[in-house]
Amino acid sequence: MAILVTGAAGFIGFHTVQALLKRGEDVIGIDNLNNYYDVNLKQARLDQLLPQKSFQFFKTDVADKTAIANLPKTITHIIHLAAQAGVRYSLKNPQAYIDSNITGHLTMLELARNTPGLKHFVYASSSSVYGGNTKIPFSIKDAVEKPVSLYAATKRAGELMAYNYAHLFRFPATGLRFFTVYGPWGRPDMAAFLFTKNILAGEPIAVFNHGKMQRDFTYIDDIVDGIIATMDNPLAVGSDNVPHRVFNLGNSHPEKLTDFISVLENALGKKAIYDFQPIQPGDVPSTSADITESAQILGFAPKTAIDEGIPRFVAWYKQYNKL
Repeated sequence: MAILVTGAAGFIGFHTVQALLKRGEDVIGIDNLNNYYDVNLKQARLDQLLPQKSFQFFKTDVADKTAIANLPKTITHIIHLAAQAGVRYSLKNPQAYIDSNITGHLTMLELARNTPGLKHFVYASSSSVYGGNTKIPFSIKDAVEKPVSLYAATKRAGELMAYNYAHLFRFPATGLRFFTVYGPWGRPDMAAFLFTKNILAGEPIAVFNHGKMQRDFTYIDDIVDGIIATMDNPLAVGSDNVPHRVFNLGNSHPEKLTDFISVLENALGKKAIYDFQPIQPGDVPSTSADITESAQILGFAPKTAIDEGIPRFVAWYKQYNKL
């Protein structure tokens, strides 16, 4: 019996697999190791996992129906984290989002449908589904029908697809709307990594919306705690007799982007050179998670403030890059 984690060489997937192995689970990981960002970082994450006896890895794409159908038949839970991430990249390569986040998501739902006795299908959604909503904080009760990026549209579509499969085929499915995850082994296209790299190099950092941005920065360990708590708590049926639901997983404490940068400067011992720019297409000025339901049902209680999380990221970054 094993837990399947897709995107196992990705940032959140890697940490999730580590946590599951630590608590004694058998884990099957899949990842296509694509080149959206440095494959060496993905391989370095994977190298931390491969020596562990309870971990099996298959290099494959979630959209590959044949490969997915041929995975071991011992799966009890699916944690589907693989996706084409990034808001701005969706303007450059929209097809990648359809292939991974729509076709790949469908393939994983088909796997869930055809896995006898599957206990829970947990999948990654995103705070991006809230689009241009101006009511803060974002609640799972809010309407989410006006995405401002293709990435957000594919994530919302994924929620609707999962609802439909849970309705038709009666397996428990839960979507998790992640809010700006950061921490060690993080993605190079995200703020903490980009800013750290440029600050250390003495190069300007691009600060969008002229610095008037807020993000609900959420530390990776808190996110992983939420993922595993979700996996352990499948829903039998919802209020509409469908075993599907969504949760927000965020720090519930939005920070000004300029404050985030200040903490990063302190951790690095070096000042940033600011390059203020307009807000980018697809971006939103503020995100903030209402985690009422996550706290009540999952016991989700994020505990890592940026004052603690950012120095941990900086320490990892320096070690990883041998600085």
